[in-house]
Amino acid sequence: MTNARHVPVLIAGGGPVGLTLAIELGLRGVECLLVEKRDGSVTVPKMSGVTPRGMEFCRKWGIADQVRAAGVPNDHPGDLVYMTNLRGKELARWVIPPAKDMSNRGYTPEPPCKCAQIYFDPILQRFAATLPSVTLRYHTELLDFVQDEAGVNVRIASTTTGQVETLRADYLVGCDGPASAVRRGLDIGLSGLGKVAQSVNIFFRSPQLASLHDKGWAHVYRPIDATGCWSELVPIDGKELFRLTLFDDPHGVEQAEERLRRFVGADFPHETLSVLQWDRRDHVAPNYGRGRVLIAGDACHECSPTGGLGMHTGVEEAVNLGWKLAAMTQGWGGERLIESYDAERQPIAVRNVELATRSFLSIKAIPAWTGEGAEDEANWRAELQESTGRYVVGEFLKQQYCYENSPICVQDGTPPVAPDQRSYTNSARPGTRAPHIWLAPGKSILDVFGFGFTLLRMGPDAPSTEPLLRAAQSAGMPVAQVDLPDPEIARVYESRLALI
Repeated sequence: MTNARHVPVLIAGGGPVGLTLAIELGLRGVECLLVEKRDGSVTVPKMSGVTPRGMEFCRKWGIADQVRAAGVPNDHPGDLVYMTNLRGKELARWVIPPAKDMSNRGYTPEPPCKCAQIYFDPILQRFAATLPSVTLRYHTELLDFVQDEAGVNVRIASTTTGQVETLRADYLVGCDGPASAVRRGLDIGLSGLGKVAQSVNIFFRSPQLASLHDKGWAHVYRPIDATGCWSELVPIDGKELFRLTLFDDPHGVEQAEERLRRFVGADFPHETLSVLQWDRRDHVAPNYGRGRVLIAGDACHECSPTGGLGMHTGVEEAVNLGWKLAAMTQGWGGERLIESYDAERQPIAVRNVELATRSFLSIKAIPAWTGEGAEDEANWRAELQESTGRYVVGEFLKQQYCYENSPICVQDGTPPVAPDQRSYTNSARPGTRAPHIWLAPGKSILDVFGFGFTLLRMGPDAPSTEPLLRAAQSAGMPVAQVDLPDPEIARVYESRLALI
């Protein structure tokens, strides 16, 4: 393979996870090639929002304002509304403030953003294309690969001309979705419950819909009737685009128009843009790769979109993997560094997939509504509270975890933090997300973290870091020191020195 073109990292798959990995590598100056067999366009919403952690990444990349501007207006409420139908009786409402009123939460500088994938992916594509070391090639399919101790031989082909090209990569990463060719090539199976439901997404346009009911704007509308909770509606642009998801409906495709009338409670003017049937699954790969070939995103886990954990989990994986691949290709990564990717992220995927499935099943378990009287209504509300409150996936819960079994995290004797579904607990235990603190109006401590390591020197009497900096320089490891004399920061981080 001496004549094959060399690329340090080859990424198969151009969705948000593959693009995130390309961005993380590109911002570190690592040459990478992303191949995607389709044209890169996204015509249906798929995911409908970016989590606070995802927005923290966008903030670091400098594109958070673009993502916010592309989403649902930030003054729209984030409420969850339960009703008989959209024009019928409102049964319950969980009030959630709009994004513009959520910027002062203690655990993150970034509120969630209701930005659907039809808007989010193009922003990532445009940004990735500006990075000199990133090449995006659409209409290009990964055919097969063979790896050895020193690298991976990969064959790719143009889906328009059929021309085949052989490349030599240091690493291959499959971000190529549920039917991942990379995962299949590694002969990695999937565990979990498998198919949970047969769902249908109906994507439609209706500028008139918002004026045809009295529920106002909300993040999610869920109808309850004699069959229970059977679907949910999500506004996509806060104006005229909507997605109705049928939870478990084998006849939803051919009866899509009837389902729309049933949800609204009457005929209404609309244009149906897409009707897509899909399987809601509960799957996790037992390991995230072998040798120099790795997988991320839907290639290694599939979950119910309930709770917004799918893309969130995959993007976290890409960020985790990005700096490690940079370390290996730049020559300063240790021999167990890539091994830590699997050890750190696979248990988080298991947890997140389980949370998503439980959340979906709790919604399906909402009791049917019969409307027989005040006492029955009170009982129904109590059952609703119990059912939906049992497995609520709070935004803070998505980023509250610790890499307990990582080979590169040395525990300091502090007790693990048990995730709490009601509130976020700041922790500086090794392996957790670094706590957010406001350093100045609009400036988070997260904003001082670069794309190498950051050594925080905290408090007025922090010790000298010269030995650490010399050791890092000797190893070729990129480290920038940041001095933060405020003793409150040292208190939150439970130390006077912290390596991020």
